[in-house]
Amino acid sequence: MAKTKEVNQKKIKSILNQNSTKFLYEYLNNTSPTGFESSGQKIWLNYLKPYIDEHFVDTYGTAVGVINPSAPYKVVIEAHADEISWFVHYITKEGFIYVCRNGGSDHQIAPSKRVNIHTDKGIVKGVFGWPAIHVREPGKEETPTLKNIFLDLGCKSDKEVAELGVHVGCVITYEDELMELNNRYYTGRALDNRVGGFMIAEVARLLKENKDKLPFGLYIVNSVQEEVGLNGATMIARKIKPNVAIVTDVCHDTNTPMMNKITSGDLSCGKGPVLSYAPAVQNNLLKLIIDAATKNKIPFQRLAAARSTGTDTDAFAYSTDGIASALISLPLRYMHTTVESVNKQDVEEVIKLIYASLKQIKNNHDFRYIK
Repeated sequence: MAKTKEVNQKKIKSILNQNSTKFLYEYLNNTSPTGFESSGQKIWLNYLKPYIDEHFVDTYGTAVGVINPSAPYKVVIEAHADEISWFVHYITKEGFIYVCRNGGSDHQIAPSKRVNIHTDKGIVKGVFGWPAIHVREPGKEETPTLKNIFLDLGCKSDKEVAELGVHVGCVITYEDELMELNNRYYTGRALDNRVGGFMIAEVARLLKENKDKLPFGLYIVNSVQEEVGLNGATMIARKIKPNVAIVTDVCHDTNTPMMNKITSGDLSCGKGPVLSYAPAVQNNLLKLIIDAATKNKIPFQRLAAARSTGTDTDAFAYSTDGIASALISLPLRYMHTTVESVNKQDVEEVIKLIYASLKQIKNNHDFRYIK
């Protein structure tokens, strides 16, 4: 039965077009580290502009496209634009570099990775070095930590490092590009969560191409600085003051080796979007999204998120006087690595679900529990 379902999935006509795919690769292969998202935001806005009425960018770089801007009732669809990275933290006299995190960067995957150091003089290449297996003593091997991972730029001194334009505070990203696995998965760094920015842009495209007239103002928001505290979403929620926010982010596929379903839930790539239950998720808005999924035969999974979702949903929900908020997540394997992987069909199902949910929202839709 599972095999038949897989074959049938491949026969589903894609809602993406050639231009969509070109945008996806350009956007995902670009770097957009936390606090330095501007180049990615330019790519995103350039793609979005034909499908919106106006746009603006706030002080810290959150980009917003608006459809029907004069409408008093406001709905947000949101993703975050930033990716994890490193900062140059300390440069030794011998020219080696120690780093500190910019977001939730994983120290265990760093050794032997190639990196780009972003400087005013352009990109400087480097590698995370690590002692060879031949010289490590069995049973006494050090594991990678923030205290021992280091960069090698091929320099002999700190002076040579400085001559390249590298200084404390320069941001570092992994050198890695988007690829596909078995025509089924998109794989690369920073799918968390620029694939979300891609998906909400595709929703805007579908609305324009299908000539849909929304009875409310739609704000397509690509927020900055999620990885360091939901900062961009917090700021933009106060600026827009929306009535509704539908956030998209990634969540963990728990069906790969070494994952614990008891603690993380039973979620899998290829089985559709994930809908979260959490205090920040407004139950009536969640019900509307589930109804939209059911009516449009969009498969979905469920996740209990306990105290918080850990996403921009929390920032929107508790901003201003309280914003009716919900989270539609995309299952992802190997989060915060250079091989983050998402199922291509899941990407399309998330786009469809956000689109279908917007079509369910009425002008001045009242999501209160007690009316």
